[in-house]
Amino acid sequence: MSSAAPPKGASPKTRRARHAKASGRGARTARPAGLWRDAWHDLRRRPLFTVSVVLIAVVLVMAAVPSLFTSVDPYDAAGCVLGDARQGPSAAHWFGTDNQGCDTYARTVYGARNSVLVGLGTTVLTALAGGLLGLVAGFRGGWLDAVLSRVTEVFFAIPSVLGALLILSIFRTGTVWTVTLALAVLAWPMTFRIMRASVITARGQDYVVAARGLGASAGRLMFRHILPNAIAPLIVVSTINLGVFIAAEAGLSFLGLGVQSPDITWGLMIADARARFHEAAGPLLFPAALLSVTVLAFIMLGDAVRDALDPKLR
Repeated sequence: MSSAAPPKGASPKTRRARHAKASGRGARTARPAGLWRDAWHDLRRRPLFTVSVVLIAVVLVMAAVPSLFTSVDPYDAAGCVLGDARQGPSAAHWFGTDNQGCDTYARTVYGARNSVLVGLGTTVLTALAGGLLGLVAGFRGGWLDAVLSRVTEVFFAIPSVLGALLILSIFRTGTVWTVTLALAVLAWPMTFRIMRASVITARGQDYVVAARGLGASAGRLMFRHILPNAIAPLIVVSTINLGVFIAAEAGLSFLGLGVQSPDITWGLMIADARARFHEAAGPLLFPAALLSVTVLAFIMLGDAVRDALDPKLR
């Protein structure tokens, strides 16, 4: 006999109270299913998700608190000894030294901050600008949608390197924020198109039609009913783009258009080390390896999130 069952001599009032208590306990245990809850349960079972999250967490901690990984300050010129230039890995210098005799390991650790800042900043700007404009264009339609769509086509026609060169030449200096702005100006049309297509699909659903019939305002329809159900593709693309933007910053810095010295980024380190690569490979290989692992981790995370949010791929 179940312990939850009331005794035979219990009054009807007692029976109803115990039944209500058991029903409430069951309601608290059985949580409603939903896309995000199902996606989270699916992600936790994916090794690809776990590995990518661990790698990204290490890189983010490295960028936020580099002193946890090294006691050497690469911005201190006293730590660079020209006589020790281009040495191989050793107990004193794990990754060797660069052309100026600076510790390559410390520079690689500190270079994570600017590279990650460019990636995060560009991702946030493109998601906000492209996402909001795509939401409005997809919901409103008509002439507004046509104008915004033609504007994005103009940006798509601009070569990325040429556009970045033009924008950065206006500022005349390469910093984390100018590179972030240059990349965001060129990349927001992609998120606009993705968000617009997702909104157009969502706005014709029955729950949106019902909410409109009940008198919901345009703002409530967009942000309460459409946005939560249309934002999944934007999240997936933004996750993948974060790694892409980190790689783009490295490419611009390698070409001399991105972040400039005395700031440190992985792209700058690769550019500085290429001339003496045959004499000392470490200053190029180690930042390039960490750059590749970081970009790969974000792409793997985006793939895992995409598979979890798309029921057809499960």
